[in-house]
Amino acid sequence: MMKLNSFGQWVLMGRRCLNPFSRACMFSSAVKQWEGGVSMVQGASRGIGLEFVRQLLEKSDKGHVVATCRNPKGATGLLELKNRFADRLDIHQLDLTIDRTIEEAAKSVKDKYGYLNLLVNASGILSIPNILQPETTLNKLQRASLLLTYEVNAIGPILVVKHMWPLLKVGGGTGTDRDHAIVANISARVGSIGDNGLGGWHSYRASKAGLNQLTKTVSVEFARKKDPIVCILLHPGTVDTDLSRPFQSNVPEGKLFTKEFSVQKLLSIIMNAKKSDNGKFFAWDGQEIPW
Repeated sequence: MMKLNSFGQWVLMGRRCLNPFSRACMFSSAVKQWEGGVSMVQGASRGIGLEFVRQLLEKSDKGHVVATCRNPKGATGLLELKNRFADRLDIHQLDLTIDRTIEEAAKSVKDKYGYLNLLVNASGILSIPNILQPETTLNKLQRASLLLTYEVNAIGPILVVKHMWPLLKVGGGTGTDRDHAIVANISARVGSIGDNGLGGWHSYRASKAGLNQLTKTVSVEFARKKDPIVCILLHPGTVDTDLSRPFQSNVPEGKLFTKEFSVQKLLSIIMNAKKSDNGKFFAWDGQEIPW
């Protein structure tokens, strides 16, 4: 059965089809369709990423999740989820600073599932003891800090999008209630130039602003090519994780969120994202954030 989706493309059994009579479309049903879709969470060993994996698995008895991190053998939280959801959770190594691991993760997803419906880039760095600390003044800015933060917070996630792009194009909304795939990159309000009234945190701010610009640019390309993919950026709020823990003393009362609360809000935005949301930057409460 064929129909037109909201991107103006023919869809055959939930798959994208530019020409309903092409050989590719005639045989598209050969790719197995996974009920509930296939989601990938990059940066899933702890914090927000691990909570995304948990909620994606627990909130429905359908759908498969691919979780990636630098050291899967040491990801105790993921391994516990694997014991509970052995048939629905796959864990793969992916190091944002090593291109080969990104390529291998994409191949593993392609070989087993054939496509993706959701990609969440959740990893990020703010501080590393004895290596990286948020700058409070220009005098503390160092080349190494700028490069490391940009590599992990901006370059890595967009390269993951690059290598998962073919899988997202094939997947679209197959097996889900949507007619498009979604890329959700976890950003931060401090990456907003228009919202920057405090200064400081030069490396982190610049890396998240870079991620915002890269994601926005990709969203324009996807729309121009009529790919069934919606790209959004998400600010999770200040969440009680290892990333924020050294700085929680300055958080106003009631503004430090649990992982469960933040991810629940973010998943609501993701699952309700429309074609018109492509390229937008949302806070956890659904409000748009200025660039």
